[in-house]
Amino acid sequence: MELEQALHATRALVLADLSAGDVAQADVVSLVEDAVAHRRWWVEQWPEGAVFLAGLVAQDVQDALLDKFGRWPVCPVCTETGDPHALAIEPELGPDPHWVCPEAGVTIAKVGGLGTVLGP
Repeated sequence: MELEQALHATRALVLADLSAGDVAQADVVSLVEDAVAHRRWWVEQWPEGAVFLAGLVAQDVQDALLDKFGRWPVCPVCTETGDPHALAIEPELGPDPHWVCPEAGVTIAKVGGLGTVLGP
């Protein structure tokens, strides 16, 4: 039951971030489902890793989106440079993951919290 709760919570966090960036179309939601399914196996093998699910699934979706659609989420801080770049997840493998601007070195939002920065 705890595993299912962790997976559902992770799905909700990543979908909230996708919705905030207005990119939660059906094909993108399918990428989230694929990432959650992949991480299900991973966390079944290592239950203590459940605290890392949100960051890992967010990174998996970010990688899949880059391959198919381009950068996501685009940094809302560095808009003046003319060269849009994606936010990164920190820590890469750790609890309490958050989106950061790798250029400016600033924290933008927790995973699931991009709506507070990008709007609904």
